[in-house]
Amino acid sequence: MRIRKLVAALALGATIAPLATAGNHRPDSKLFHHIATFDVTENAGSEVAEIVDATRNGKTLVYTDSEQGLIGFVDISDPSSPQPDGSVPVGGEPTSVAMHRRYALVGVNTSTTHEVTCVEPGDDGVLGTADDESEDIEFITGWNGELAIIDTQSRVLVHKIPLGGQPDSVAVSPNGRYAAIAIENERNEDVDGGILPQGRETIDSDPCALQATGPSEPGRLMIVDLQGKPTRWSTRSVALTGISDVAPDDPEPEFVDINRANQAVVTLQENNHIVIVNLRNGKIINDFPAGSVYLMNVDTVEEDLIHLDTEIEKRREPDAVAWINNGLLATANEGDYEDEFGDEGGSRGFTIFHKRGDGNPTFESYEAFEHLLVSAGHYNEGRSENKGVEPEAVETGRYGNQTLLFVGSERSNAVGVFQTRGRRAPRLLQVLPTGMGPEGLKAIPRRGLFVASTEAEAFGDGIPTMINIYQRKNGPAAYPMIASADDVDGLPIPWVALSGLAGDPWDADILYAVSDSFLAKGFVYTVDVSAKPALIIDRLEVLSDGLDLEGVAVGPDGSFWLGSEGQSPGGRENRVLKVDPDTGDVLLDIALPADLIDERRSNGIEGIAVTGSAGAEVVYVAIQRAWPDEGDTDESNTKIGRYDVAGGEWSFVHYPLQPEGSGGWIGLSELTHLPDGSFAVIERDKGWGPSTPPNAELKAVYQIDLAGAPFAPYDQTSANGGLVTIDKTLLADLTPLIAKHSIWTAEKLEGLAVAADNQVYAVTDNDGVDDAPGETVFLHLGDLERLGEVD
Repeated sequence: MRIRKLVAALALGATIAPLATAGNHRPDSKLFHHIATFDVTENAGSEVAEIVDATRNGKTLVYTDSEQGLIGFVDISDPSSPQPDGSVPVGGEPTSVAMHRRYALVGVNTSTTHEVTCVEPGDDGVLGTADDESEDIEFITGWNGELAIIDTQSRVLVHKIPLGGQPDSVAVSPNGRYAAIAIENERNEDVDGGILPQGRETIDSDPCALQATGPSEPGRLMIVDLQGKPTRWSTRSVALTGISDVAPDDPEPEFVDINRANQAVVTLQENNHIVIVNLRNGKIINDFPAGSVYLMNVDTVEEDLIHLDTEIEKRREPDAVAWINNGLLATANEGDYEDEFGDEGGSRGFTIFHKRGDGNPTFESYEAFEHLLVSAGHYNEGRSENKGVEPEAVETGRYGNQTLLFVGSERSNAVGVFQTRGRRAPRLLQVLPTGMGPEGLKAIPRRGLFVASTEAEAFGDGIPTMINIYQRKNGPAAYPMIASADDVDGLPIPWVALSGLAGDPWDADILYAVSDSFLAKGFVYTVDVSAKPALIIDRLEVLSDGLDLEGVAVGPDGSFWLGSEGQSPGGRENRVLKVDPDTGDVLLDIALPADLIDERRSNGIEGIAVTGSAGAEVVYVAIQRAWPDEGDTDESNTKIGRYDVAGGEWSFVHYPLQPEGSGGWIGLSELTHLPDGSFAVIERDKGWGPSTPPNAELKAVYQIDLAGAPFAPYDQTSANGGLVTIDKTLLADLTPLIAKHSIWTAEKLEGLAVAADNQVYAVTDNDGVDDAPGETVFLHLGDLERLGEVD
């Protein structure tokens, strides 16, 4: 097993060396760079973007919006400035779209459903008692669909072809002679636990007791002969029963792609099988099981920690599939089925097969794709017990003399880009950040473009469903901007949610970062900024519970001083910790004054700085937002605290916050001691992105003088606590720079550090990829003396 793992890791480039040197090619080599993001809500009435295709000239994108029952259009004549271009309703749920000449071929699901309320016995096991539990379940009662054909020039639906079943994927052959449609006729997942095969009964008077129900006929492949006008197109059906080992009488085809030899590859996802069909005569020329993968060093427990310590075996259960050439095909092994034994499929990676094979792959990524995303800070720990990074999408394209393979991770919001090399292992080129849940991938080689559309959104946080556009250009990879090296066991150092930053006083190449409460334990990360990208080379666990580390500083004796944010009364306390840099032991644990603790809210200590000598340190902390003692409606002031370690006393001043705008509340996120004795703070709003409220308006660095500030003890009985408000000076507005380096302007600018050579760095918190894109922006801002000149 160890030999197998090492070969896979070296071949895929899952160790950090290839990721860290992803742009280390010839100076004239080309990689993809993000150039634009399109918010699909700019198309009036549109909400999501799932599958995406492009017109023949590559200047218009066409995407499916299943939520609103339409296809949307995006004008990318200027790909750096995509524009809304309208939409067309399709009379049902569009599941897939593929372009043929001037026509968009849209698979539309028109199945009928029936919603019932099932009442199950409560904890006492007796039906009819007070603790009964009810659940509304939507059953599919009639599996049906059609192929909608839309003229993309007139935007008119010109023809519909009945499909007699539920379409899930549409592909058009490169020569334009055929379309192939995967008719899934999906199972009712809430009937009999969703176990295949499902019978053909209809819903009776007691659907909760029904053991099985299924479509009138099994899933199949539909071939459309694209000759003449759409009204003259004819269809042929290819049966897919009796093939797979899993539920052979109940196939559920998921995805289809067509090569230049007019051969279709079809994935039967739940059946864990792959079928090759000759479209000329509709004959199956090969089929084979997708098989299982033995994974090592993966996380399978959702405990708010990333532990790469488990070995599992999983069925591949491929979702998307794409031809690399006429012989090789690649699958994204998402998984979608839990069998009667409770075993769930999904092997967390991708596989390359040969069409004439028997199921033995020519290449398997094993756990290396997941490790790649761990090292990039994109691992979504909340999916560990399910299917990990859950690769769902795969696409190929020929760019110059390279055939590139794109693999999209639905749960980690990223796309891996690889160069295929025939039967040799593919070579990692780069990782691209996306919006939430990338599902539709489209290569547009003739324009040097690649497009990723996302199906998920977090509108409450200002993050819409989006289409991201990348252009192939000369120069090194722009992302990731920070990644992790391998630990002593050869595994990537896990990290997410960087929330504080500090420079090493003696080594200009070293910074320290901390992670917040997204992880159940607090860590201090050592960052080597001489590497490109910046490299996390070590992490130290802080040996204390109940931490939300938001600030880090290095004391005069080399100890770490950490600020841990508290919660409103009843939650964890705000704490200042002095920590041994070698062991992680807490040497001092300091609380805020008791009368101030009584007034606290959940936005507490966010930044920390330290001056003085060993044993006589003076520690400063920034409180993120105004606490209730300032008055429930007064959000204009927050506090900077000072703690005299030798005297054991706290004192405070007020800091004046900017007025709140459309970006939501304003608060502090960092406190940094500057070489001239003054201090810098990060002041920011809650906004994301450029358009959907709350808008990102303020991500700025201000300078303050604390050495001469009139600090005083907090007096609960005096107006404003008896505190004086200090002055501030703007050093730099980083909002434009963060926007330039983000796919959707990041909300949480949380870390600022000045290295020993006066170079300034900043970092954003990626929220652990939880209802967030997961992108980490790590900025080298240049020399401190020119901070105000950054652009």
